[in-house]
Amino acid sequence: MNSNFRNFALWVVIFLLVLALVTLFQSPGHRGGGSDIAYSQLLNDADAGRISNVIISGPEISGTYTDGRTFSSYAPNDPTLVSKLQQKGVQITARPQSDSTPWFIAVLMNILPIALFIGAWVFLSRQMQNGAGRAMGFGKSKAKLL
Repeated sequence: MNSNFRNFALWVVIFLLVLALVTLFQSPGHRGGGSDIAYSQLLNDADAGRISNVIISGPEISGTYTDGRTFSSYAPNDPTLVSKLQQKGVQITARPQSDSTPWFIAVLMNILPIALFIGAWVFLSRQMQNGAGRAMGFGKSKAKLL
């Protein structure tokens, strides 16, 4: 069983590394080289005309300055933000708020309880087949006739 456990552990580690690599290269656009700025700085830069375009995704705002630098910010619930940006000539793109949970975590959360249940079932069924001396191994006497 010790070598079986090592083989299983090796495959689990390989699987997790592959998932990490897929996640790393799947969405490189989310990790930008832009700087985080305060919401008040965003409004000041928009008033000064230094912002060329923004992408609004829920409360997250990212965009580019007129000189090409990128930025990101978090906006409170401000219903006048879009109108302020439109008045200053900023190009606005709206996107739906993205789910921040990676896909493999969602799959694991759905499959893990089922896999644990099946694993416990297999473990207990093997223990019941093996006879005395183990868990659930009662009913078989080891007494010998003399």
